[in-house]
Amino acid sequence: MYPQLTLLQTARTRRISSWDVSGRNQDSWKIAPGETRILADLKGPGCITHLWLTQRNHYRECLLRITWDNAAAPSVLAPLGDFFGLGHGIVNSYQSALFSASVQPQNQNKFNQGCALNCYVQMPFRERALIELVNESAEVHHQYFYVDYETYAQPLPEAAAYFHAEFRRENPFGGWGHEITVNKPEANIVNKEQEAWQNNYVILETKGRGHYIGCNLSVTNFQGSWWGEGDDMIWVDGYKWPPDLHGTGSEDYLNQAWGMQPNAFLRNGSSIFEHHTQGYQTSYVFHLENPVRFEREIKVTIEHGHGNHLRNEMSSVAYWYAQTPSPAIQPPPVQKRLPVRRDNQGNWLYDPANQITSREVPLNEEMRAMKQQWKEKS
Repeated sequence: MYPQLTLLQTARTRRISSWDVSGRNQDSWKIAPGETRILADLKGPGCITHLWLTQRNHYRECLLRITWDNAAAPSVLAPLGDFFGLGHGIVNSYQSALFSASVQPQNQNKFNQGCALNCYVQMPFRERALIELVNESAEVHHQYFYVDYETYAQPLPEAAAYFHAEFRRENPFGGWGHEITVNKPEANIVNKEQEAWQNNYVILETKGRGHYIGCNLSVTNFQGSWWGEGDDMIWVDGYKWPPDLHGTGSEDYLNQAWGMQPNAFLRNGSSIFEHHTQGYQTSYVFHLENPVRFEREIKVTIEHGHGNHLRNEMSSVAYWYAQTPSPAIQPPPVQKRLPVRRDNQGNWLYDPANQITSREVPLNEEMRAMKQQWKEKS
């Protein structure tokens, strides 16, 4: 798993951190509301080997931004918590091959508590790596951090690829039949060909050459029944039917079965489990031994409920490597990425200010018939 540990290499191990240069113990940086702060500006050739960040709050309000080799736009752009595998602004302890988080036991599964975040993804760069934190909250943000990296005497190999990550959100997803509970006959519609291509939730859509290495997927389960059964469908180098990779259900794509379980393994699992949080779920899967390689483009999608009938909140972070630095999509404005909360009675607080639905699934004849059938049955 770590063949480089057995090989001697001409390199320098380096670190940039938030340590108090006065010699005292005020080791966090204060980042003002609306401020973008450079955490590290690294000269290559080199490779980021580890990121550690800890903070008390602003997991959705702060954005992590990384730009490679003086590109015009960042290739990594995601809310702080989501990048490290924790959705909804909730913290919890978990461990995986690429990311981990650690929080005091009394603060697990809570919003905006102190949490240590680690990333072990290898991120090579040739000329420059610019790591920034954008505070889009209305408060001063206190950030502790380490950036561990190596610099090399020789250029990187030609095949060395650039790491990318981007955040997407639908609140709610534009499903056609949210009143129908999952695994009922009325939800079992035909979803294939162009309808699937157009209507599925999009995890990643990008052009160029590279390989997709996985994602995390967060769901706020408004309906309250099972949110899964959505097949993953991944198209490589353009549309065709069937897609290059076609799965059998949400939990199956996340390498679990019979629903989701409260566990976190190296390559798959749940960092946040909905039965511990009254309806908030974040799960992840990494394609480390089986990356999805593409030459021209890739579109990674998943149904939300079979045939995209559900209207829960969904968000995700996709991770991939590309031959050249590509721009990550711009995340929604801060108000439109804040979590949906509950009141003291457990009712969802739907706030139009943070709703965002990029596409409503158009009703076809079968969907209309199934909605009418469900109405009559109910």
